[in-house]
Amino acid sequence: MSGGFALFIIGWIVLMIVLMSIGGFFMFRKFLKRMPKEDGKSTMDWEEYYVDQTIHMWTNEQKALLEELVSPVPELFRDVAKQKIAGRIGQVALEKKSKKITEDIIIEGYILATPKRDHKFLIKKLEEKQIDITPYQPLFER
Repeated sequence: MSGGFALFIIGWIVLMIVLMSIGGFFMFRKFLKRMPKEDGKSTMDWEEYYVDQTIHMWTNEQKALLEELVSPVPELFRDVAKQKIAGRIGQVALEKKSKKITEDIIIEGYILATPKRDHKFLIKKLEEKQIDITPYQPLFER
């Protein structure tokens, strides 16, 4: 076996291990989200519950706003992010006993559903849309 071919095989093995590790990490995270909590429902079950309970409250404008807000998320993860954020928005709407999803509820739910490191993308998108972020400052500081 030549030295170049051996390096190719070793490189291929390393690449496969890295790719399988990345895939395994995301599969394990999804598995953990499906594990039931103390109340008997998993995180994903609650997300689906809130989306199902509030699906009738969404208008096309609110759906378009949510779609625009999640546009910075890579396309591969966009559907998962949208489901998580929509679930949190639904939870906020139900907690506020709202009759419909409003722009304020969408923004509050988005802030609560996303990690702090992603807030800069939301702030940039809100500034592009000329939406005042001062009412949401306490949420950004959580």
